[in-house]
This record gives sequence, C-alpha cells and structure tokens, in this order.
Amino acid sequence: MNPHWFRNLRRPVLRTTARLFKPHQRVFLPFKSTPVSTTASPDSPVLLPASTPIEEEELPGYVAEDYYPTRIGQVFESRYRVLCKLGRGTGSTVWLAKDLCHEQYRVLKVCTLAKNSIVLQQAQNEIAVLDYLKSSPVQQHPGKAFVRTILTSFEVSGPKGSHQCLVYQPLGMTFTELRNLLPQGRIETRMLQHALQILLVALDYLHKNNVVHTDISPNNILCGVKNLSPFEELEEAERAQPVARKVLPDRVIYLSRQTPMTQGEPVLSDLGSARFGQEEYQGDIMPLVYRAPEVILDMKWSSKVDIWSMGVMVWDLLEGRRLFVAKRDGLVDDEQHVAEMVSLMGPPPREFLQRSKKCAAYFDDSGNWLGSIPIPTTSLEERVTHLEGQDKQLMLSFARRALRWLPEERPTAEELAFDDWLMQPYSESKDLEKGLDSEG
Repeated sequence: MNPHWFRNLRRPVLRTTARLFKPHQRVFLPFKSTPVSTTASPDSPVLLPASTPIEEEELPGYVAEDYYPTRIGQVFESRYRVLCKLGRGTGSTVWLAKDLCHEQYRVLKVCTLAKNSIVLQQAQNEIAVLDYLKSSPVQQHPGKAFVRTILTSFEVSGPKGSHQCLVYQPLGMTFTELRNLLPQGRIETRMLQHALQILLVALDYLHKNNVVHTDISPNNILCGVKNLSPFEELEEAERAQPVARKVLPDRVIYLSRQTPMTQGEPVLSDLGSARFGQEEYQGDIMPLVYRAPEVILDMKWSSKVDIWSMGVMVWDLLEGRRLFVAKRDGLVDDEQHVAEMVSLMGPPPREFLQRSKKCAAYFDDSGNWLGSIPIPTTSLEERVTHLEGQDKQLMLSFARRALRWLPEERPTAEELAFDDWLMQPYSESKDLEKGLDSEG
C-alpha cells in the first residue's frame, strides 16, 4: 500500500467526516466531565455497603483472591501512578494511569491470577504478537498507526501470586459503546465508510506481516484520541470528587468511570486471539456470529477470515443489528448459521464442499441443502433497510465482495480499501471542493 496515496486520501475525507460528525456532538455532551476548579478541596468518597456486590464481584465465578488489589494512587514499577478505574472483566481490571517518567497518560490492564484464565492466555499471546511485529518485514506502513499494541508489560507480585500487567496508549470508547449513543443505534454512513477504510488499512499492515486478527467486532474497535483533555478531566474529576468505593479488609473495590468520548480516527485493538507467522491455520476461532464458513465447517483458514468479519460487521454498525442470528432455541447453532449463509449468498460451489467432510452434514455433492431446518427466505438486499438507490447498491457490492464462500475469492484488505463504496466520500469531497473552487 502506497503511504502517499493514503495521506492524500485522508485529507479530504477527514474534512468531510468532521462536517458529518458535528450534528452528533450534542449526543455526547452528557458524557463530558464538568470542569472542576483545581483549587477545590476534594470531597470524601462515598463508602458502599460491604455486603452489596459491585463491579467484578457481580461477575460469574468471581474469586476475590484472583484479582490484584489495585488502589487508586498506587505506583507500579516506580513509574505508573493509578488515577482511576476504567473497567473490569472476568480476567482483568483496567485503570487509567500517569507515566511519571514522561508525564503521559497510560492504560493498565491488570490480569487475574488464574493460570487457566483466557485473558491471561490472550495477554501472553498479545505480547508474543508484539515481539513478532517488532521484527516483521513490513514496518513502514500507514496502517501501523491504527493498530493498538502493548507499549510494555511487567509482572506485579500480589498476595497470592504474580499478576501480568499490560500497558497501552489511552483510547476512547468502543464502537459498540459509540453506536449505542447514536440515534437509532447506528453509525452514520459517511462516518462508517471512513472508519472501515482506516480499519482495512490497519488490517493490510497486519496481513502483510502474516498476522491474522481473528476477533474483529465493534467491541475491538476503539475511538482514537485527538487530544488529552478527556483524560485530564477524568484525573481532575477523581481528584475533586473521588469515585464511590467499597472498603474491605484486604482490598478496595472502586466503581468504574465512564470511558471518555473522543473524536479521533478508529483503532483496531486486542491482538490477544491473533495468529501469526503462517499462511494457513486450522481450528475454531472468531466471535460466534462472526465466524467465516470455512471456520464453521472445520477447513483450513487464512487472513481472509478477517475480510469476512469486516463484511459481517457492517450490519452491526450501519443497520444497528446483526447480519446473522445463528441461533436455535436461544443457543448458537452451526446448522442455523450455515442455513442463513445460504439464504444470503446462495449455495456454496462444489469446490468449497470438497474441502471438508463436515459439509456432507448440510449439503449433497451438488450443493443442495440437506439440513433439518428450512433455508430462511430473507435476501441480502432485504437486510439493508437504511440505504436507498446508489448508496444501497454500492454497499451491497461491498458486502458481496467480502462475503464469499471461497476465501480466495474475497479481496485482500488493500483491495477492499479501494472499494467504490468506501471511496464514495472521497469522490464527493473532491466534487465539493471543485464546486467551492468554481464559486470562488
């Protein structure tokens, strides 16, 4: 990918995106922290009842000793001072911190102790991916700036053992959180086109270095950061009015603060499930409704699974609903998933069917359906409800390129970044600039 082409493309598209973003800014105002005087004396934090479960305590299978007892104000590695809590999960807690050596904001993910923790395994894999990328052949690539990688990692000794800690650049909310704040739970078309193009550039960087993300979804796409004011406000808010907490004999459990709203370009995050160093792989990967057909049917797979995920994700963000339901009796079901694929793409070609014995459970040799459930009647066109005319046709063309049975028929990330639908804002901005020039 030519970096000069990418820089030239970004300028007009970013101007268009900024104009489109303005009408939605009012949506985010309630989430902006109220500025607080730096001379105000801090209030005492609200102490919550010890008997009431909060935060990580509410998660299934919670074991207190598995979590490191991080405290606000604590300094890790004589360098990272904890400012406030940003979130928690079954395998980690996440904190905003200040790098005292460089006076920069950082995000710390403190993993749980459990040796079989999926999050711990993903953390170790992400560290391995980072080490691999440091010596990978393609370094000068515009997509590198849009992939969130670990800055560094260290271990901290807790009461019951050693905890892995990962250090990241701070970013904004996920695209899932962003979408849920917007009208009708969907992202405006021109904003989405620009975001997808950026993400495909990021994917191109990974793929050209033989890294497959395998976990692309709105949950793993974060809003970038243009300036540090949202994090300065979080720091000042905690100083002026400390967050409510529960004080226990061996730990303090804090409420998490709202992830700040930022307006930077999207960043592809979470390489914890990534695979690297090979052309082909085999085995189960991907979030359930995002799984590519070759994964469901136990075939070998490649970087083209990420292209499939990009095609599926468009519906989450543009339509505010999933392309595939893939459930039967409330449970994710492979047969239902494959049946829905047939309804949207037609039957698979014979060449595809010959790649796995598992296909015989659903198709005969000619691709006729043998499943126990009927093929849904909804077409791909009917799944697009928020676009009309040329916009709809261009979007469908984009989706059909990404959603192909045969992985080798799907475009590369670089090829898809030049798709007519994604280039549409660029063409419109050029036309707009020509119009303004002629008026001048």
